[in-house]
Amino acid sequence: MNALLALDYAGVAVFAATGALAASRKQLDIVGFVFLAAITGIGGGTLRDLVLDQPVFWVLNPAYVLVCAAVALAVYATAHLMESRYQVLLWLDCIGLSAFAAMGAAKGLAATGSVTIAIITGMLTATFGGVLRDLLAGEPSVLLRPEIYVSAAMAGAAAYTLGGALNLPQGVALAVAFAIAFLIRGGALRFGWTLPRYKPRAGRDVGPRK
Repeated sequence: MNALLALDYAGVAVFAATGALAASRKQLDIVGFVFLAAITGIGGGTLRDLVLDQPVFWVLNPAYVLVCAAVALAVYATAHLMESRYQVLLWLDCIGLSAFAAMGAAKGLAATGSVTIAIITGMLTATFGGVLRDLLAGEPSVLLRPEIYVSAAMAGAAAYTLGGALNLPQGVALAVAFAIAFLIRGGALRFGWTLPRYKPRAGRDVGPRK
């Protein structure tokens, strides 16, 4: 198994775990666990493949769906052992985001040769599954939290394309991209890093209309 395929499976499994943990917080049945795990695990990659006009990865290889189901069953049996499920969810999401930012960029770059598209597909792969999870579970969206999220995925995807430009071995480029995305998102979770936020100001008075 090459580095890209291993990262792909790992990302699907970790994101599936976050979907199953969200299901545990909502006290869903086993079908709900599997559904949320699958939507979270394969959602971002599905959107990526549709954007790239490529066959959807889990249709070509149903093993990805089986991975999601197996993870959902494991979390269903063990979620009660985790004292703070939401904190676990956030850190697993951080790992999944980092893996998918690197892997999504790799697939986008291989399909198009475009750095811009690679960064976009990295961001989509890394974030869309989590957005769907939060939407379906009725959780506060990760996109609306103040800490850095999408920017971490963008940085990881950009790091992968830079590694390609420097002719680094793919495994090294993937590892660097993962590390950068994880450090930024992990730092945001640990230290509350944020980007400058928009602050509304009073509109300019243009005087009475004539």
